[in-house]
Parts: sequence; C-alpha cells; structure tokens
Amino acid sequence: MKIESLLPLGKLDPGLREPDTPLDIRDFARLATVAEDIGLDAVLVEETKDDPFQMMALGASTTERIQLGTSVAMAFPRSPTTTAMSAWSLSKLSSGRFMLGLGTQVRAHIQRRFGLDWHAPAPWMRDYIGAMRAVWQSWQERTPLEFESEHYKLNLMVPLFDPGPVDYPDIPVHVAVIGPNMTAMAGECADGIRLHPVVTPKFIDEEILPNLARGAARANRNVDECEVCIKPLIGTAPDEDRLEAVIRTVRARTAFYLSTPSYRRAFAIHGWEDQAREASEYSRAGRWDEMPDLVDDEMLHAVAIIGTYDQIPDRLNERFSDRVDRIEFSVPVNSPADADAFREILSRLDRT
Repeated sequence: MKIESLLPLGKLDPGLREPDTPLDIRDFARLATVAEDIGLDAVLVEETKDDPFQMMALGASTTERIQLGTSVAMAFPRSPTTTAMSAWSLSKLSSGRFMLGLGTQVRAHIQRRFGLDWHAPAPWMRDYIGAMRAVWQSWQERTPLEFESEHYKLNLMVPLFDPGPVDYPDIPVHVAVIGPNMTAMAGECADGIRLHPVVTPKFIDEEILPNLARGAARANRNVDECEVCIKPLIGTAPDEDRLEAVIRTVRARTAFYLSTPSYRRAFAIHGWEDQAREASEYSRAGRWDEMPDLVDDEMLHAVAIIGTYDQIPDRLNERFSDRVDRIEFSVPVNSPADADAFREILSRLDRT
C-alpha cells in the first residue's frame, strides 16, 4: 500500500462541527515538505474551503519527491477544458507527480450551490473524462480537438490557448465512487477509484470490487489498471487514555455519515437501514448531540479502525493490505518526537 494524507497531518474532523485543526492555505507548502520528510507517498487536498489546484501548486513548488493529488476536486462545476488546463499546469510544475482526483458532488449542491442542471452522474463523468483526455491529446500530439458526446462537444483549440506538449502527459485520473454505476464507469476508463470513509471491508468485497471488475470487462481492461484508494475512518492515539477522546470524535463522524442518504447503501449492507433513517430524522431536527448515540460499538468498529499507535499498523494491514493500493493515514506531527512516532508506524505498514 502507498500511504497518503491530507494536511495538516493527523486531521480528524467529526462532521458535525469545525475540525479541531483546520488547514491554513498559507501553511500548506511547509506542511507538504514535512510530509515528504517523514516519508509519505503522497499529499492530498480536498475541495472544501480553498481552491485545491492552488494548494497543489504551493506543494509542488516546495517538494521534490512526494506525489500530490486532489481527493477530490469537483468535476461538474468546471468545464473539462478548464480542469484539463489546471492538471496540465500542475504536471509541468511537479515534474509528473500530480494525480487528478475528481468527484461529482451530490444533486443538491450541483443545483443549489453551483446553479447547474443535474444529470445522471456516471454517464456524465464518463463524458467528462473523455472530453478532458481529448483536450490533453490535442495539446500533446498537436492534433485538432475533436470530441462529441451527450454532454460535451469540443472542436476549437487555437494556438493562443494551446499550451503544447509536456514531459509528463499521462496524468492519472481517479474518481470518487460508492454506487455500482460510478464504480463500473471507473473500471472502464479511470486510473483509480477513491473510496469513501464509510466503506467497510464487506462493502469493498461484495460491492466495490465486483462492480469495478464489471466495468473493466466492458472495456476489455485488466482491472488491476485501476488503483483502489481509500480514506478510512481511523481513530488512533499514543495511549488508551488519549484514545478515548478520539473515539468520541470518530463516533460523531460515523453518525454524520449514517445520517446522509447518499451513503445509506454502505450501512444497508450490514442491516442498519433503520439506524440510518433515524439518524436522518435526528439531523433534520437538529438533534446533533444525540446522533452519536445511534452508533453502537458494533457499527463503530465495522466502519472505523480503532487502536493505539502500537496497535494500529497491524489493524490497518489486516483490513486493507489485500484490498487496496493506496490508503490515507496520518497522525498529528507537532514535534520531532511525533515525527519519529509516525515514521515507526509507517515502517510497520505493508508498503510492498
């Protein structure tokens, strides 16, 4: 497994309130160099409060070896040509270390936050990736831009707006997935999938991997061409006393996911439909403080991985080493001793 992380290292937000350690874009470049020095394989950014491509540029300009990726940037509010240019520039700046992770965002946000029409997301994302790659091909091979699909028709690229070839044109495209159609679409044409924290081993084995293989077969691809990446929900601390406080945050985060209809299928596979509906009712009523009580220990330990620093490497290896290619994981690093503790954990993870 390759080990990746958002910044700041060890960030864990409960979903029901602001995180205890919010990211300051002005500190991103320094934090990226810390992650590289510790030995992480990649630094990731999510699109929430700051532009992810600007943060990637900051990280690319101050690091030399570590990969950098969006996990994830919103695709549909941007033209595929606009996203293609952002990724192209970052590939040049990072000397090929950039990975483009894309997400759809849910219907309400597309319609009410971005002011766009909603379409079936899996076919839309397939067209989006195809259009973006057609733009890259036009630039790299100096050929006319020609792409037409249900959602996009691109046939104009003049020299003024053509950045030309780059040394690293094969930019990996990852897609956030949870449903069967999006997962199969990724198996057809993406370089990786980004799994949601709510996804359990049972869901990976019974839903994700079969649908990924189904999509790969449709395109006559080897399913291994598509990396499986996950941002698991992890609760860890140096000792049992400090772990208790972390567990409360993880339980609250699980409750937030439990209340969100878009993630219900991941709980339904375990028979927790009633708890999910109840959590949604609590959310609508603003009963935030009561929601974590709906997450019993069985659900908590199925969704999350809990353990002290001594325990967590073995538990992550057992759950994920045979299932995924990349895992998001980190612990807070505020001192040289913290950095050494993190390196010790990394040394025990299966990174072969």
